Amino acid sequence: MREIPINFFALLSAAGAKVLIGALWYSPVLFLRKWLKLSGVSEEELKANFGRAVALDVIGSLIMAFVLAHAVRYAGATTAPLGAAVGFFNWLGFIAVVTIGTVTYERKPFELFLLNNGYLLLALVVMGAMLAVWV
Repeated sequence: MREIPINFFALLSAAGAKVLIGALWYSPVLFLRKWLKLSGVSEEELKANFGRAVALDVIGSLIMAFVLAHAVRYAGATTAPLGAAVGFFNWLGFIAVVTIGTVTYERKPFELFLLNNGYLLLALVVMGAMLAVWV
């Protein structure tokens, strides 16, 4: 495997962007109520595990940014549109195909798939664009 130099500021920024997009996406301003209803999670359950969930999301976002930085470099993306395309195709090939099975097998509403994947698609496109320009 070839060595890929990583700009850690870009990595932290991309992970931070994902967390911020998620915080807005799942806020009361946008889709929190809808997500609670579709997922079957109560506000009490959400609050009880919130700190742990956020910590795991931050760690996961850092890992995602690290892996996506490699995908961006392997693809040769050096502009925001090309990086966004890498983010899109990683979402399509790895996120969408896995999460569609989750809602199907767990008999969750397809709308939950759309809500969760809208966030992940937006996050990966933004992260890919950022990483292409900065890494």
